[in-house]
Amino acid sequence: MFTRIDHVMICVPDLKRAIEQYRNMGFNMQDGGVHPGKGTHNAIAFTQDDYIELLAIRDMAEHQATAGEPGNSHAGLAQYIAAGGGLRYIILQSDDLAADVAAMRGRGIDVSDAMDRGRRTPGGQDLRWKAAVLGPRNPLPIFLIQHLTPVAERRKQVPGGNNQPNAVFTIERAYVISRDANAEAALYAKVLGIPQPPIQRGMVIMSDMFVFQLGPTGLGIAQPYAPGPGEEALERRGPGPFQVLFRTKSMGAAARWMQEHGMPPLKRGVRNTGEQAMLVPPELAGGVYIGFVGPE
Repeated sequence: MFTRIDHVMICVPDLKRAIEQYRNMGFNMQDGGVHPGKGTHNAIAFTQDDYIELLAIRDMAEHQATAGEPGNSHAGLAQYIAAGGGLRYIILQSDDLAADVAAMRGRGIDVSDAMDRGRRTPGGQDLRWKAAVLGPRNPLPIFLIQHLTPVAERRKQVPGGNNQPNAVFTIERAYVISRDANAEAALYAKVLGIPQPPIQRGMVIMSDMFVFQLGPTGLGIAQPYAPGPGEEALERRGPGPFQVLFRTKSMGAAARWMQEHGMPPLKRGVRNTGEQAMLVPPELAGGVYIGFVGPE
């Protein structure tokens, strides 16, 4: 079964610049190494049980040589980055990917086999996982992962573990913007094999939304009802993932860190839960809205 959002993949043209942006936001971004044979490299920041991945092309020739292979989640990456980059994939964690793939095919979903994947960290640590991607009949911005390396071992690649200066400790939600959220949510329900959730009104992103709860994390399918971040993202890039919302232990600590590192004051809004949230705009976050929610 799908147990949570494992991580989010934010694709950028310049990895060094994106690392600086995310460090200015208070994320403990560290060099993640290269993907052998894929022509890409990344940086990551672990939270409690999930992480952020910043991904860029390292070697265009190497990337183009393999980008068209079946089941390659990096297909179309160069075009995506050229169009502005941003949040490309929301990666969902499975506790038995082969079984989940079989169940999805039983529901008529076009999905690849669970394929072995891996990379070597700059410190020489080998990480292994299985991954599956949706096929062209179900082109959703998600892919699926089952880690073979335990999370405690994976955290060792990042100095300081999950300690973030902005006091973030988990992904709260990731959002996909749509022109027809009801129809899109019905497709996600079929893909995931879980019921479509009831509609909610998002007061910060100014969008109606269907939130699939996957363990402690939520996957929101949203449609704007008024001008705001959702409508802006839809007009700027069209349908697709557009925001990651993180839970912090201290909104004040996050805001102070960002101010001390040269970022302008962030806009705040009030969620339908009554909590305050603040948003970093796409121009300061590699093409994606980054949100924070938590106690002051």
